[in-house]
Amino acid sequence: MHLYFLLIRIAALFGHRKAKLLVAGQRNARADLRENKAFEPGEWIWFHAASVGEFEQARPIIEKLRATNKNPNHKILVTFFSPSGYELRKNYDLADKVMYLPFATRRNAKRFLDALQPKMAIFVKYEFWPAYLRQLHKRSIPTYLISGIFRPKQLFFRPWGGWYRRLLNHFSHLFVQDQASAALLQKIGLTNVTVAGDTRFDRVKEIADRSKQIPVVEQFIKPSSNGIIQTPDSPVIVAGSTWVPDEMLLAQYLDEHEEVKLILVPHEIDKAHLHMVFQIFQGRYVRFTEATQVNLAHVRVLVIDTVGLLSSIYRYGQVAYVGGGFGVGIHNTLEPAVFGMPVLFGPNYQHFREAKGLAACGAGLPVKDYKTFAATMDMALDKHDELGLKAKEYISSELGATECIYNQIFK
Repeated sequence: MHLYFLLIRIAALFGHRKAKLLVAGQRNARADLRENKAFEPGEWIWFHAASVGEFEQARPIIEKLRATNKNPNHKILVTFFSPSGYELRKNYDLADKVMYLPFATRRNAKRFLDALQPKMAIFVKYEFWPAYLRQLHKRSIPTYLISGIFRPKQLFFRPWGGWYRRLLNHFSHLFVQDQASAALLQKIGLTNVTVAGDTRFDRVKEIADRSKQIPVVEQFIKPSSNGIIQTPDSPVIVAGSTWVPDEMLLAQYLDEHEEVKLILVPHEIDKAHLHMVFQIFQGRYVRFTEATQVNLAHVRVLVIDTVGLLSSIYRYGQVAYVGGGFGVGIHNTLEPAVFGMPVLFGPNYQHFREAKGLAACGAGLPVKDYKTFAATMDMALDKHDELGLKAKEYISSELGATECIYNQIFK
């Protein structure tokens, strides 16, 4: 663990942007603890998420807690390990404090919990920091895992994994996403387990219900002089969280299908990546931030070069493509599925329960190369209503995790 933290500091010295943010955030967190100014008095409920994806799983619980729990002494702390999570949610208004979790050394864990004195701790999905779990257990602080997911190849289930298995005994209760996870835990003697499902389903349903209209996108999909947007003349693909391999597939498909429009939402919108997008599409697109200056009547590609719009933009397409599947793994497939869209994605999706669920019901469509991409996209555009209904049915079947977890922890 100490070696891992040392490598992060070395990366920061060599200018790695996220490593620099992490080291600076850690420095600030430790300074707050040393000066005893980190936490106001109160009954602190501590939520820890590795990054923004895990935060979205904690968020439905936090929001229900704020809406229904009227204890004036309750305060909510949200901690992150990842700079991407912290930077995006550091101003989250339903938390009393958002901060980096100090590196998980024994000294940091003791100092952090001495200062916080939490009423309970809630970890999300994969977070198993030994120093913190031991200190929480030693102090008899109720500790929960929510939206947990376990797989046979994890160290907990290896013959030599006894040290890791003992960490799981420090949780008061584990709320897991599926029966397979519960069965694995039962095999190693853990019975304080509930199959509650994944709170992300509740979250994406709420996001969809609150999605906002985006006039520029409406004008792009069907330019109109009277402001009334009807069924698009052209099929519209919404491609979210894309990387270069994804964008190359999409560009080739558009070259061969002149009737199709594309809304592209890259995962990274820094200067370097937008330059790559420019090269891949040969400059034949309009950027969202410049679209009001352009007649969109004959534009085929709209590139969203700002953050925070993707979850609302999906509603404007017939088919979604979610990026990342030609890299370390796909991004959020639930956000488009909740709008009743078939969802295409690359081959690296096997570690994502929701993507496998969508694939099993016929609404998630994995592709492995351009040939399968083109054939699958043709089929999805042709049958988007039928496949989209399957997506909606799958989402509906998975709702309710938030209520289950909240009722057991807080009632």
